[in-house]
Formats: sequence, structure tokens, C-alpha cells
Amino acid sequence: MTTTLRIVHTTGYNYSNRVTDSFNEIRMTPLYTSQQLIREQSVTITPKPWSYSYIDYWGTHVTSFELHEPHEQMIVGVTTTLDVDAVPSTRTELTMAGLEDHADALNEFLGISPMVEPAEDLLEQARTITDAAATVDEAALAIGKLIHNEMTYETGSSDVTGTAAQAWQERKGVCQDFSHIMVGTLRSVGIPARYVSGYVLPDRTAKVGETVDAESHAWVQWFNDGENNGWFSFDPTNDMVPGEHHVIVGTAREYADVPPLKGMFTGAASSELFVTVRMTLLD
Repeated sequence: MTTTLRIVHTTGYNYSNRVTDSFNEIRMTPLYTSQQLIREQSVTITPKPWSYSYIDYWGTHVTSFELHEPHEQMIVGVTTTLDVDAVPSTRTELTMAGLEDHADALNEFLGISPMVEPAEDLLEQARTITDAAATVDEAALAIGKLIHNEMTYETGSSDVTGTAAQAWQERKGVCQDFSHIMVGTLRSVGIPARYVSGYVLPDRTAKVGETVDAESHAWVQWFNDGENNGWFSFDPTNDMVPGEHHVIVGTAREYADVPPLKGMFTGAASSELFVTVRMTLLD
């Protein structure tokens, strides 16, 4: 099934005083893939900056820009219209033993950073699940469902500095936390996993032409196909396999590799981030 979506992502900073210089990067542009056909796209930045675009190490489209005139507000807007072709992930018979042949090539997606390191009690449960599972997919799906069932989604319960272990201890978090917990847990039992940054249409009952409030989203992929370099996608926040309502911006090790907006400024001021995401089902 193919759907057509329009995504309007607006973000930026309000500053308490004028700042003189600002250096930033945005990763808000959906990937152009066999399952995502970009129809139209525009990026606007106010004040008008010097900018350039490139593809980073992880394959994400980046717009880097600089502002050198005094300003009290910076606004970034990215509007994308695209077709999403829902090709569901395919389960395979790859076993845990079979993963050993791919460990070196996928080493970057096996590393455990402090941000994704799982709590010990969760890791013990994950090891038990993995030992009993016949395949990688069986183990990973069971771990994902465990995390979904144990965690409560709570807006504003954490920020980008919170770790997976902290979120698990509190049993609440946002999509970033669910994904960090799952990525770290899978890697800890030997399953290569990566963090996916993107968007999801939150209202599955939205009608054609209806615009709904949304937000940036995150989910997980794990390696499950050595012959075709295949990755299986799973959304632990929503306990589902992503489909035509999920839009990928980038895949990497963790949130820090694919933040929607990051930067720095000079000046004696504090900053306040603002974000809105609006999605429209066009077809």
C-alpha cells in the first residue's frame, strides 16, 4: 500500500537577548529510498543564512548553516511531500550463531555507549529470551514487546540527555527512550541494531486532507539477513512493525548521530527551543 504524506516541521530558538553568531545543522529531510519517493521539498531558514548541504557518514541528508547578523530568534522550516510504499519487514531464519559471521562488518551497531547501555535486570531477561529463541527475529521481537509492555509513554518525562538505564528504572519515557533501551539491549545480547529517526502519522484514522499534530519519532532496526543485508524494523513505542505511516530521516547508532537540530551560538543569552510538526494524509 502506498500513501502520500505532507510533513511540515518547524523548529528553532528564541533567545533572551540578541546573539551575534549561530552555527547549526539540521537533519529533518526524509531519505530518498526505494520505499520513499520525495515529490516536493523545501527548506527555509530565518534570518537568511549562509548554508550548504551534504550527506553525512550515516547517509543522512544534512543542511549546515551559519548566521552572522544579530538576531533574537532563529526559525527553520522543512516541508516535504512524499509517497511512502509500505513494504513490511520480512522475518528470516537467521540464528544467533549465524550472526557471528557478520560481527566485524556490523561492529558499529554492536557498540554499547553510556546512552544506550541497558539496566542489568532488563539484560538478564533479554539473555533468557535470547537463549530460548530459535531465530534472531524471534528474540528481538520478544525483547521489543517486553520493553513496550513494561514502559509507559509520557510526554516530557525525559530529555535528550537521559540514558536508557534511567528511563528503564523509571519505567517511563518518550520514543527516544524506548528506542535507546531496545537498541542497547539488542546489542548487549549480540544482535546488531540501529536507531531510526523520522516521523509517524499519529492518527491512523486520519482522513484524506486532514492535518494532524505530530512530532519527530524514533524506532529500531536489527540485522536479520546476511544474504541481502536486510534489516527488520520495529517500533517499540507503538508495538508495531512500521508501515506506510512511518517516514525515515536517518539511521545511525543513537539519537546523538541524527538530531533534528543542533548547534551553538555566541552571545550573553539563554535559548528556548520550539518545535511543531504537522502531517497531512494526501492520498
